[in-house]
Amino acid sequence: MKKLLALLMTLAIVLSFAACAGGGKTDDATGTDVVTGTDAVTPADAVTVPAPENPVIRLSTTTSVNDSGLLPYLLPVFEKETGYTVEVQSAGTGAAIQKAEDGNADLILVHAKASEETFIEEGYGVERIPFMYNYFVVVGPKDDPAAIKDSANAAEAFGKIRDAQAKFVSRGDESGTHKAELKIWGDNAPDAAADSWYISAGQGMGACLTMAAEQQAYCLTDKATFLSMQADLDLDILLEQGDDMKNTYSLIAVNPEKIDGLNVEGANALIEWMLGDEASAMIAEYGQAEYGASLFYLLEK
Repeated sequence: MKKLLALLMTLAIVLSFAACAGGGKTDDATGTDVVTGTDAVTPADAVTVPAPENPVIRLSTTTSVNDSGLLPYLLPVFEKETGYTVEVQSAGTGAAIQKAEDGNADLILVHAKASEETFIEEGYGVERIPFMYNYFVVVGPKDDPAAIKDSANAAEAFGKIRDAQAKFVSRGDESGTHKAELKIWGDNAPDAAADSWYISAGQGMGACLTMAAEQQAYCLTDKATFLSMQADLDLDILLEQGDDMKNTYSLIAVNPEKIDGLNVEGANALIEWMLGDEASAMIAEYGQAEYGASLFYLLEK
């Protein structure tokens, strides 16, 4: 009897080891575990996305979506999921559009409606797709020498700055922000050559904010870029309300019938991803952890 029990125990142990050994094998055709009959699980990190035929997408964009950190936050996810590599060229909207017209971009992401519409009317763009917005704000010295803080809108604030001849730093670079600023000034836009208090920098948003802080000047900026730099700037947001402060961003694929050599498939893939649920959720939450508020908002679809 003892010999029989020992034999049965030995047999059970052998069968147990055989099952464990077989559990790691899968049928090459079906991917099914040959012992348990369940689907084999492949670690997510082991899955590789095949590179597209044309893997490089050239995106020409405004400085605000780059300087604010939004694109560096979004694009690595897109690249990992699709196998594309996005080459970002960041400049003012005027320069960003010009790069596309010169054939050096597959799509643009900019924020100047009139310029965008002209781009399409002249045949360079396929379709203007507004998809998100943020707000311009007027920042300036903490003591607010022109007393703009209680202004009803940016136009009123600009009038007070002019009357006080307080220093004002302008982008001066034909960017979307510069064009928005000129629209607020209206017919009374200052002349940097004649008005010593008005400084036309010809620089990007980050450089202009640094200059405004150094000279204790006022400046119109998108809120996202200011918040991303605020810790290093001796400036406060003094005005962030008013209908003239909304700042809408659009995606436009460059027209292959106008420009040769475009990565049309890549441009469309990036546009589709940027408009999708994953990117939308990322855009909506961007800034909340660090600043307690979103830096960009989605337009209703």
